[in-house]
Amino acid sequence: MLTLTGFADEISPDLHVQIEVLESEDIRFIELRGVWGKNVLQLSDQELSSLKEELLRKEIQLSSIGSPIGKINILDDFDEHLIQFDRALFAADYFHAKYIRIFSFFIPDGHNPGAYRDEVISRLSVLVKKAEQSGIVLLHENEKEIYGDNAIRCLDILETINSPYLRMAFDPANFVQCGVKPYSEAYPLLKSYVEYVHIKDALFESGKVVPAGKGDGEVRELLQTLKTSGYDGFLSLEPHLAAAETFSGFSGPDLFKVAAKALKDLLQETESKWK
Repeated sequence: MLTLTGFADEISPDLHVQIEVLESEDIRFIELRGVWGKNVLQLSDQELSSLKEELLRKEIQLSSIGSPIGKINILDDFDEHLIQFDRALFAADYFHAKYIRIFSFFIPDGHNPGAYRDEVISRLSVLVKKAEQSGIVLLHENEKEIYGDNAIRCLDILETINSPYLRMAFDPANFVQCGVKPYSEAYPLLKSYVEYVHIKDALFESGKVVPAGKGDGEVRELLQTLKTSGYDGFLSLEPHLAAAETFSGFSGPDLFKVAAKALKDLLQETESKWK
């Protein structure tokens, strides 16, 4: 069965507002990226404790740590980044989250991504080895301007590293913004690695993010195939309907509800079951 989750920091930086909107949409999971105006990796131990206590009280669980790991330039210092990754591993363990979302490093403007392939694979291999030791699965998200922005390079990463601790967080809108048809072109190549799906749609013409089913992200077709194939995983709302920044996005309570309704409408159209 499909399980709904989402980036609650798209609703509000305030935890209580986040929870109120999630409860109104009957969503019982969060992909934790930020709260109280801080990224998850910036939260102190005390803040993590307070957050965990409130989520337990409200019976809300974490589907994933929505970390920014891998969202640095491939030429930036990696040792310092590993310290942040250790914090992500700690957070995942602390909240009993199975997944951490990661990226495959920004490529310098105008440069051939292939020139940095070996360094990308080397760095990701280090991350995966540490994740294996912690029993955490890393989810590589396709994102514009990183090495793994298109389906072919995503597949290259996943096949080369070849670990059950590195899977795919499939993002239709990000593929659209890279000129790739998500369902027609990307999904056939990556389907055996897809273990998590971000629900975000976009228009080819402008790159603008729109509610699911309103753009060129082929979300309806993707959901139909997920149902047919027996996909038993998360659908994570990442609407980006008001703002889309490098390390975050924002929709606000009302637009988050618009995004949730658009997804539920598609699920009903495809006769999918969800919780």
